[in-house]
Amino acid sequence: MIDLHTHSIFSDGELIPSELARRAKVAGYRVIAITDHGDHSNLDFIIPRLVKVCQKLQDVGNIQVIPGIELTHVPPEYIYDLTVEARRHGAKIIVVHGETIVEPVAAGTNMAALKSPVDVLAHPGLITEEEAMIAAKNSIYLEITTRKGHSLTNGHVLRMARHSKAPLILNTDSHAPRDLINKEMARNIAMGAGMTEEETIVMFQNSEVLAERALEK
Repeated sequence: MIDLHTHSIFSDGELIPSELARRAKVAGYRVIAITDHGDHSNLDFIIPRLVKVCQKLQDVGNIQVIPGIELTHVPPEYIYDLTVEARRHGAKIIVVHGETIVEPVAAGTNMAALKSPVDVLAHPGLITEEEAMIAAKNSIYLEITTRKGHSLTNGHVLRMARHSKAPLILNTDSHAPRDLINKEMARNIAMGAGMTEEETIVMFQNSEVLAERALEK
């Protein structure tokens, strides 16, 4: 299992990074990215600490752990510059908290993210056809999520991705140990959104590609 959207106590998760990595390893994960919620107030605090602990965890070889960030409820006009800043601090995976239907995310967030050098647009809600086309053009992954609430629009995201050829990735958006799942459950959730078996295979391959790309940075 590869999961490129998780949270630790550096935002609203329950576990310190080392315990999150350990529990993910025991649950059968090979790679995780820790992508705590960030904005102008805390990027310079969170990312260097995640870079440090992820390197220590890599050194012992138990699981590959990638330092990242989830830009969350950032005003759309600041997303591009914060993405650049996050890269400068060492984030290898940049996720943007998309326009989920269960939170009051600012309109225009999806579009601003897709015009920025990010990796993943998380739970993009009722993403438009135009936005999905931009995601495809810019090779930004649209997220199929296992998280309660955010997952309500998985089927819509899938339909937009099919039409636009935008790449899909499945993440858990884990905040607690109970949120971690195995690959079989991930596959079932994807198929529950309407995916074919072939599409789930491609989606899991996308996770491999993005993880490898991040680890090479």
